[in-house]
Amino acid sequence: MGVQIAEILPKKQTSIEELRGKTFAVDSLLWIHQFLSIIRGPDGTPLKDSKGRITSHLSGILYRNAKLLEAGLKLIWVFDGKPPEFKSRTTAARAEIKAVAHKEWKEALERGDKEKARSAAMRTSSVNEEILSSAKDLILAMGIPVLQAPSEGEAQCSALCSSGLVWSVASQDSDSLLFGTPRLVRNLSVSGKRKLPGKQVFVDVNPELIELKETLSILGLTRSQLITMGLLVGTDYNPGVMGIGPKKALKLVREEKTLENVLKKVKWDGSPAEELLSFFLNPPALENPKIETPKLNPERIIKIMVDEHEFSEERIEKVVKTLEELSKPKGLNAFRKP
Repeated sequence: MGVQIAEILPKKQTSIEELRGKTFAVDSLLWIHQFLSIIRGPDGTPLKDSKGRITSHLSGILYRNAKLLEAGLKLIWVFDGKPPEFKSRTTAARAEIKAVAHKEWKEALERGDKEKARSAAMRTSSVNEEILSSAKDLILAMGIPVLQAPSEGEAQCSALCSSGLVWSVASQDSDSLLFGTPRLVRNLSVSGKRKLPGKQVFVDVNPELIELKETLSILGLTRSQLITMGLLVGTDYNPGVMGIGPKKALKLVREEKTLENVLKKVKWDGSPAEELLSFFLNPPALENPKIETPKLNPERIIKIMVDEHEFSEERIEKVVKTLEELSKPKGLNAFRKP
């Protein structure tokens, strides 16, 4: 999901301690997909309550948010609005990929291969209205602002950062850089771990800071050229050009300079490239959104997590107690600019 150009972007390793006191616009859809993908049983089955409702995202939302808030970070969760029409093609393609992964998951389970089953299952996660609704309900109950974007969530996150309402966007994808965010922080987690592919080995993953100004300077590109490079590799709105990865795309853009010249050198497939460039440069986004911080609602958290979805009452109450301490003066009750 998202444009895959992170490997050539200049990154600075940072830490939660260095980010303390800063405000982040969270790419909600990506974080929810992360939780749905990763928080699963050994055979790949997601967490579910007794009614069969998936709860992996609720677990991820509660614990990650609580840890980040306890570490002194402030968050605004931004949710997607109406997607642009040209996104439908990639959405359909992803649905096909998920269907294939689901078949692989079931076949691996039948063979008793739990490792491959879990790997395939992680590619089957999807978000529906029930998941989104329960996610928003829990986030608001935690006293964290929620903002509904008119269109793409990452575009709105980027607009918040550009206007100074937040310090950075929090996302794994690099799309927000194409949308113009001054800063992007990847791996925003208090205790991040990543499993090495095909191995029972986990490595530490630290937050990474990517700054747009430095990125453009080091790569020798303008923002329009960075977007052109992303279009060549592939974004949420187009499949990219066959055989062109980040390094080839960078070389081609440096040589040809403009999108018009680049298109003369490649076989373009998908929506008009000029339309996509324009969308990234001027996406629909709220200019001066009113961001209200909801009051922490411990009773609602317990109702959602314990009464409705059967999480451990003892564990949830422990998190709630932490949030209540944080909500006291100088805690969660006052939202301030970064």
